[in-house]
Amino acid sequence: MTTTELQRQQQADLHKKLWDMANDLRGQMEAYEFKNYILGLIFYRFLSEKTEARVNKLLEEDKISYKDAWKNDDYRNALKDELIQQIGYVIEPEYLFSNMIEEIAKGEQGKFDIEMLQQAVNAVTESTLGAASQDDFQHLFDDMDLASSKLGRDVKSRSKLIAKVMANISEIPFLHDDVEIDVLGDAYEYLIGQFAATAGKKAGEFYTPQQVSKILAKIVTVGKKDLKNVYDPTCGSASLSLRVGKEANVRKYYGQEKTSTTYNLARMNMLLHDVSYQNFDIQNADTLEEPRHLDLRFEAIVANPPYSAKWSADEKFLNDERYSAYGRLAPSSKADFAFIQHMIHQLDDNGTMAVVLPHGVLFRGAAEGIIRKYLIEEKNYLDAVIGLPANIFFGTSIPTCILVFKKCRKDDENILFIDASNDFEKGKNQNRLRDEDVERIVETYMSRPTIEKYSYAAKLEEVKEHDYNLNIPRYVDTFEEEKTIDTHAVKARLNAIDKEIEDIDKELEKYLNELGV
Repeated sequence: MTTTELQRQQQADLHKKLWDMANDLRGQMEAYEFKNYILGLIFYRFLSEKTEARVNKLLEEDKISYKDAWKNDDYRNALKDELIQQIGYVIEPEYLFSNMIEEIAKGEQGKFDIEMLQQAVNAVTESTLGAASQDDFQHLFDDMDLASSKLGRDVKSRSKLIAKVMANISEIPFLHDDVEIDVLGDAYEYLIGQFAATAGKKAGEFYTPQQVSKILAKIVTVGKKDLKNVYDPTCGSASLSLRVGKEANVRKYYGQEKTSTTYNLARMNMLLHDVSYQNFDIQNADTLEEPRHLDLRFEAIVANPPYSAKWSADEKFLNDERYSAYGRLAPSSKADFAFIQHMIHQLDDNGTMAVVLPHGVLFRGAAEGIIRKYLIEEKNYLDAVIGLPANIFFGTSIPTCILVFKKCRKDDENILFIDASNDFEKGKNQNRLRDEDVERIVETYMSRPTIEKYSYAAKLEEVKEHDYNLNIPRYVDTFEEEKTIDTHAVKARLNAIDKEIEDIDKELEKYLNELGV
């Protein structure tokens, strides 16, 4: 089974479970609110199972259960210290997800109710107070309002509903080695896609499909198996950064996310992927207006910023070290180049940056044209332009491209153009990149050949001749000549058709006369 087939199978299984859970919640609340409870409970289950696994290892030689050890003051204090140091939080035996599932299975005789779950969630946050992990666990569950009347009028009805959701979540496999999907990110995209149209959300703004993530991750890790750090200034659910970690060992993850709900999801996703709280630093603020990592430089940068977003473009930024050298700011109505400039500033001298953007960045003029020219002519940072198929991102059907930048390029090095817009599998709602499409893009990027109707390695002089317009068809000729039409043959065929019609009319007239019509 190929990676793509495995992903689809796992996605189908996950989507069925999510649909069942959504049906349990349907009628109780607005559709777009489902995700807050489902994702929050998926994450709590993960934290709980991680606690159990760590405790079992700690108590392996003592031959004592977690429940019994917790009753002993010495054991309890030692376990708290170890758990805070190793995983950053504590979940006591009573509040383990597995224990609550056991209580749910007992029905009326069980001790579970929604207040027990609320106490469990609160206890996780409280256990981190004063610890190094405190900032990474604060407000993680704020979007999951367990006291909401939308879940039910009273504790009993709310408990019954949440118990059904938890029972479904207990059956989702997401800790196995062969899981090829990003469970939280994929669940988020599915829930948004199915139920959030009324909320006006766009999952494409914070979730990058795994095949696109794979392209970016492979490009920024070419020739590297160990990265000092990776950075995503618009990290969304953090699935893009985490994908880099599948291609190379990443020692620390950095990111920034403007939306609080998605920021919480990113931290959840880091922890769910077994990234220690000590090995990631994700901040909640507007990257362009309130950058949080300006003093750092990154070996790999990946991003899928919101396309043509608005920003202030305030004149004060002309004195900002990220933008001052260009002499112009990206327009307030289109922040695409503002994000590029920010990332260029953050990129280390030996680093590689790959970013997904709309095609407009390739050819728009005015301030954007000046910035583009500076990056190409003055700095020689642009390494590749890769055109992707249309309709591969949820929430937008526009074609997109990947821009690759490096600071360590040689003076005479060419700029590679790849037109991969025609290589995809058509889907019902979205087109998909296949494994072979991903491999072809990455292999072409690495070897940089000129391939007819697919890729072209352009010299800087050629880009200058095109006035720094990077529109891919200027470099990769994809023109298909129309087949020559034999007009004589067409005319002969039309005459033959006319004769056939005449013969049929005569035959029909004969039958009608016989019938007296």
